[in-house]
Amino acid sequence: MFIQPWDAGLDDAEWQAWIAEGHDFGILSVNGLPGHSPMTVPTHFTGDGSRLLIHLARPNPVWHAIEHDPHVTFTVIGDYAFIPGPWRAKPGIPLTDGVPTSYYAAVQFTCRAHIVDDPEAKAELLRRQMAHFQPDGDHAPIAVDQPPYGRMLAGIRGLRLEVTDVRAKFKYDDHKPVEHRTSVAEHLTARGQGLDVPTARQQLRRLDRTGPWKP
Repeated sequence: MFIQPWDAGLDDAEWQAWIAEGHDFGILSVNGLPGHSPMTVPTHFTGDGSRLLIHLARPNPVWHAIEHDPHVTFTVIGDYAFIPGPWRAKPGIPLTDGVPTSYYAAVQFTCRAHIVDDPEAKAELLRRQMAHFQPDGDHAPIAVDQPPYGRMLAGIRGLRLEVTDVRAKFKYDDHKPVEHRTSVAEHLTARGQGLDVPTARQQLRRLDRTGPWKP
């Protein structure tokens, strides 16, 4: 992932807070087996200290690739929007000469994958995931010897992704003048499609922290 200086995360707390806001779905990227293309798997995840926790169906073909090479990447993308050229036109030039771009936030984790097959360890992984996704506890006990989860554990495998590096990118034109960034955020809010509003929120949050860009 290419990161311009003005798009870089300001500190670890920034991307950690962004993930904690509910960005808990991403893409697992795995090196392919010899002669095959890399593999990707969209999935929810939860954090556990310096690890990410995932579970996937046992028939998923990705397991063979992970066993061959446990070095994987997990990418989370959100708060994205297409920015039309006229919104980015510099003062004094025709609006049609403005160059469009994409805004987005992305956090990329470089990891070493550890497969979890022990039934009790898988149950504990699921308990941690359910504590995140269903914190009200409105589900049956997740136990090896109790239905419904006990009999279903054989059909999944768990993954503990040991995070070795994190790269964060917040691409919101931070190198542009304050007036420009404020104007684009207003356009996004007025358009109000898809993720326009949270994208505008991220741009204004970054603007509040950075002010005018200083190389």
